[in-house]
Amino acid sequence: MASAFEFSITTTPFDEDYTPSESSRITTNFANLARGERRQENLRSTLTMIDRRFNDLAHWDNPTRDRYTLELEIVSVQLRTSADDEAQPFPLLEVLDTRIIDRHTGARHHGIVGNNFSSYIRDYDFSVVLPAAKDGTGAPALPRDFGVLHGRLFQHFLDSDVYRQRFPQAPVICISVSTSKTYHQTGNSHPVLGVEYQQDEHSLTDEYFGKMGLRVRYFMPRGSVAPLAFYFRGDLLNDYSNLQLISTISTMETFQKIYRPEIYNANSAAAAVYRPSLGAQDFSRTQISYDREERSQLAVTQGKYAQEHFIEPNRELLEQWTAGDPVLVA
Repeated sequence: MASAFEFSITTTPFDEDYTPSESSRITTNFANLARGERRQENLRSTLTMIDRRFNDLAHWDNPTRDRYTLELEIVSVQLRTSADDEAQPFPLLEVLDTRIIDRHTGARHHGIVGNNFSSYIRDYDFSVVLPAAKDGTGAPALPRDFGVLHGRLFQHFLDSDVYRQRFPQAPVICISVSTSKTYHQTGNSHPVLGVEYQQDEHSLTDEYFGKMGLRVRYFMPRGSVAPLAFYFRGDLLNDYSNLQLISTISTMETFQKIYRPEIYNANSAAAAVYRPSLGAQDFSRTQISYDREERSQLAVTQGKYAQEHFIEPNRELLEQWTAGDPVLVA
């Protein structure tokens, strides 16, 4: 019995010549960097930062710190409902895939898929649904089914033949820690991921990723100044090699230094009890142009796009599918 949804994948190299396609979600970290007069300079500098951080962490048998380079690829996932074969596929999500190149041996190693995560439906949830949600008194409220559709679609994609035939491992998504929570350093330490932090309660983002079937752990790698949030299926510490974990750290820490320098390019490292803040003043800016305000504005625009082009035209189908209609989920 056919599923209600069909997935397809396209890929685009993320290099100094990258230009966002018309269908690419323009609020992604990589798309924002690739616009404007300094686009190629931005991209070249970003890729250099990634490679330098990778070689800094992969220091064994690497005395000159230039043994490795990363190739990055943007993975764009399209979704089509089986009820309407004539409709244009909807751009469901985008992630990054990494490949590790060993310049000494010529070997090419699989990295980790995931890393950056971008989703029109997540924009719809956080920029359209959440601001409009009220309780009986008119006060802001969290909808009971908030994130359920997005989470089920994401897990449906990971369990699909399209994903499994392309990627041998589950994804790891790496983002900033929440500025609304306090993190406490533990006694646990990993040789690559670094010192582990924990928090007393999950953030809304943690809960949202939980509905995607992903658990979270927080680590501050050696040489970093703040912990990163790692979302994963399975076993983060044992399912991936050290080089694979380094590929994610070096890529996403670089993006965070550009996007959130107040946290990830701070001039002093996080303390044992740490509350991140975008209001911090003791930090250094990179020389890479990035428009954070524009990015937030575009999230609203693209959330409304998802509402108009996917949610509303397919509302009845989506409600039946998320309710577990056996005809649709088989």
